Amino acid sequence: MYPVKYHKPDTIDDAVAALAAGNEALVLAGGQTLLATMKQHLASPGDLVDIRGIKGMVGIRTESDTLIIGAATTHAEVAGSDVVRKHCPGLAALANGIGDRAVRNMGTIGGSLANNDPAACYPAAMLALGATIVTNTRQISADDYFQGMFTTALDEGEIITAVHVEKPAKAAYAKFAQAASLFALVGVFVADGPHGVRVTVTGAGEDGVFRHEGLEAALSSSWSAEALDGVEVSEEGLNSDMHGSADYRAHLIKVMAKRAVAAA
Repeated sequence: MYPVKYHKPDTIDDAVAALAAGNEALVLAGGQTLLATMKQHLASPGDLVDIRGIKGMVGIRTESDTLIIGAATTHAEVAGSDVVRKHCPGLAALANGIGDRAVRNMGTIGGSLANNDPAACYPAAMLALGATIVTNTRQISADDYFQGMFTTALDEGEIITAVHVEKPAKAAYAKFAQAASLFALVGVFVADGPHGVRVTVTGAGEDGVFRHEGLEAALSSSWSAEALDGVEVSEEGLNSDMHGSADYRAHLIKVMAKRAVAAA
């Protein structure tokens, strides 16, 4: 085992300073990915900066029609929040289906978004809902934030502090989970909201979460599962591995999209 310095700052400014001064320092939000990779020596930060104790980093509230979720809010807190259930039931349901109970009680929405795992659930929701990712320095639209597998618009030392979600007219998520990891083999989030009709896919794309224009166009014309029957979902650009071929994932995208529309 290698030595690691643990920091628990009281403010965002202190957290930023600790990251800058640390030895390959990394942010610890929920640790559900980071700690596992450290155990396997795939990551070896000299400093860990725990942001969970910073005031304002945990909590859920609304301002007008905007839902505001602190970055260190756990999946379980999102899933169990009456505020989220009222504002966007599909987001609460998505959070309730992440991992197992232990993961939901430790993992955080900000940690998931910062990691941007190509099979994670939250990226699909944020992109479909046209969310805004708030950091210590700026606000980033979800359209600009997700930039590929494990890649985001975050700069070095930048910390997600909150997520803003405008209230949709309807939204829902359907996931076909990989049995061992419980990550999405294919997950589809559908939304009709202030940013129009959006359909996003996680787990299937070679480059992470993406929008599907064909499914969006069909639902814009008619919000119904039947409207998706004639849409072609190409296997081009989709993952193909031991868990499922690209063709299988293409089939699942339409199936999950129909289920999500029915749920919405």
